[in-house]
Formats: sequence, C-alpha cells, structure tokens
Amino acid sequence: MRHILVLLLTFVIQFTGFSQLEKVIVEKYYVSDVNDATDTLGGGLPVGSTTYRIYVDLAPGSVLKKIYGDANHTFSIQSTAPFFNHRSDGQTFGKDFVKNRYLEGTVALDTWLTLGQTTKTQAAKTYVGVLKNQDVDGSFIGGVNNDGGSELIATGLLVNNDVSAGIPLTQADGMDTMATIPTSWSHFGLLDFTSGNDSTIFGSLSANTLFSSNDFYLSNSGIRGLIPDSNQILVAQLSTTGELSFHLNIVVDALINGVLQTISYVSSNDTILSGEVFNPYLIYPSTCGCNNADYVEYNQNATCLEPGSCITPIIIGCMDTMACNFDANVNFSMPNLCCYPGKCNNRDIAIVCPALRGENFEFLVYPNPSTSDFFLDVYSGMANEAIQVEVYNTFGVKVFEKTIAPTGLLIGEKLELTISEKGVYHIKVQIGEQVQTQLLFKN
Repeated sequence: MRHILVLLLTFVIQFTGFSQLEKVIVEKYYVSDVNDATDTLGGGLPVGSTTYRIYVDLAPGSVLKKIYGDANHTFSIQSTAPFFNHRSDGQTFGKDFVKNRYLEGTVALDTWLTLGQTTKTQAAKTYVGVLKNQDVDGSFIGGVNNDGGSELIATGLLVNNDVSAGIPLTQADGMDTMATIPTSWSHFGLLDFTSGNDSTIFGSLSANTLFSSNDFYLSNSGIRGLIPDSNQILVAQLSTTGELSFHLNIVVDALINGVLQTISYVSSNDTILSGEVFNPYLIYPSTCGCNNADYVEYNQNATCLEPGSCITPIIIGCMDTMACNFDANVNFSMPNLCCYPGKCNNRDIAIVCPALRGENFEFLVYPNPSTSDFFLDVYSGMANEAIQVEVYNTFGVKVFEKTIAPTGLLIGEKLELTISEKGVYHIKVQIGEQVQTQLLFKN
C-alpha cells in the first residue's frame, strides 16, 4: 500500500501577496439630474451623467509618484459616450482648480487627472481627494454652496440624492485639507506644445470618448493618502453617461525591508521589464473568474471571484509510479517530492512512506536504461527476510539470480548481469511472500 502525499499548492502572487498596490477603487461620486442639465455655462451636462472617481489603494507608507503610458504599457480611459468637461472653468489637472470655482454650476463634475491634489493653495489651504465615506469635514460644494448655474436655480445644483452614488455631495464633497503638499509637478502628452490647449477627453475643445497613449505621464514629488492606514490616492475624476473602462500604469516608491524601491505597476503583461509588476487591479471593469491560486482554474487576471469557477483543487506530489509515495490523485507534479529506496532528497523514507515499515518493500534499479551496469536499492519493512533477485529475458528465460542477506536498507548493490543483447528484461524481487517486478532496458 502506498502512502498518499496530498499538499495544496499556494502560489505567492505579486499583486495579492507583497504588492504595494492593494486595489483600485472606482467610486460613484455623483449622478446628475434635470436641474444640473440646465447649466449651459458648462456646455451642457446630460441628465443621468455619472461622475466617477478613481483611487489607487496602496500599502501603508507607500508613495504614488506617477501615472503613465509607455511603449510597452498603454494608458487608456474610455467610455461608450463622451466625457463631460466644463467649457469655461474646466481643468486638465485637478490641482489647478481654485477652490471657489467648485461653487459655480457644474464645475465640480469636470473630467480631469491628478495625483491626490484637487485645488491650488489659497489662504494656506490645499485640498486633496478622499472617498466620500472617509470625508469627515462636510462639504463646500452643492446645494446652498452652489450658485445655481446659468439658470440660477434657487436651491443650487449638485443636490441629487441618487442612492447609487452613496453619500450626497451636499454632505460630503470628497475633499479635505492636506498637510504635505506635493511639489515638482510635471506632465507630458496631454497639452499642445504651442497653444497649451487640451483636445483630449480632459479638455473641452471637442467631445471625446477615449484617451489612449503610449507616451504620457503625470508626476510629482510623491503623495500618500490623507488617511495613512488606508492610503487611498485620487488619480482621476470622470463624468460620462456611458460605460467606463480603463487601463492604468503607476509608479510607486516603497520601503521594503528597509530599502527604498521604485516599482512600476502595469496593466498589461505582454512585456514586463525589470522593476515592473503586472497588477490586474489596474484594469477596469474587473475580470471575474477563479482568483484562488489553490485551484487548477486559477486566472491571474481575475480580481473578483465568479461563483463556480474554482472547481479542481491543486494537489501537488509525486506522479512517478516507481516511487514509494506515488499518488494517483496528484495533478501538479513535483519530482523532488518523489521517494525511492536510497533516494529521498535527504528525507526519512520511513516517514514519507510509512507503509514500508510493515510487510512491504520498494526497490529501484538504476540507471535504467543502461549500456553496462545496473545497481539495485531496496527499502524493506521485512528486515529479517532475505532478498531474492531474478532477471528474465523476453522469452521468460532466467538470465540472472542472486540471494542477498536480510537487511532493511540496501544501497548500491551491483547486479553482475551477464547479458550482452540489447532489449527489454524483467527483474523480479521477492522478500518473504511479497513480490515486485520492473522492466530493465539494456541499450
């Protein structure tokens, strides 16, 4: 009887194990209503437009330095309908807003990029984006704080209480003052070199549904989330009536085992260079499937579990039928786990294959095939019984026999076979009443 070794294989996946990027959060920030659509100063915001905010959730202490697209990793943001950009007061970058501009009409729903910061510094205050459910300082936009837009709506705009958007903007605006203000802002790939105009989805010059670039970046000196434990950093605000999708790439600085490391997390894994780590959280909508690495069906791109997708548990072990710990249930072979008499990778074969302690034995002949000598190893639970060895050719004629003194472990016994013909031979080993056979191949 063979001992069955069953081990569940657990992979260390960079994006779920030691990744500094823990997830990407898409927050539904606001859903526009008919009153919001009356503001013509902004160019017209369709009823039912959804404003999304995208946050990267980093491990505590990690610093976001950059969002980018390069030759190997496209940065893209897309919708099935055009993005909204406020015609008169919109900005390409959230950091460039003056705080009081957020009080005008639908300016607060403009489409833009950032690295955390959402206003310029005024009166020694600079604002940073935070999730509405973590915003504890109230709101300075919407309702009584809003000018009512071009139609001077008495109750102000941005008051819609759509349940899908969670906390109303009149209660939490998703902005709070930041203590450490990033410096050294730099960007490329959005604004025209000569005019400084933005004709992408982040500008109001034309209605666009897609920004896709392999030559773009927005960077600064580095920023952490306002709340250190969660460390969630706003990178984009996007307003559209369509279905949103994106592929992001980011650069993060992190202290790992006391060493400062710069890591680029990318949303495509066709080409991964040194210092780059593929992370499927940077892709939206998320891919659902089997996201448990203990299953054969595991999909490294899956960031959410699809019910019923994880079917077959991975069982690692020895698939060699000649080993004493062969396991027919194994579906992931690990040859180093296989144990043979005298060859058990420095493990105690009696522990790995405890069945051999009783009325059982295992033997190994090597090298097999061979052009010259064969050697025999035997591990036996019947240490008081002699070992009978016989070899037969394909016609059943005995060409070798030998009796070996009783022993529990026989290592490297040379078989003096007086055979010269190439071919297949049968070796029979008997200890007590137990008999086992194998094939020998003479080259």
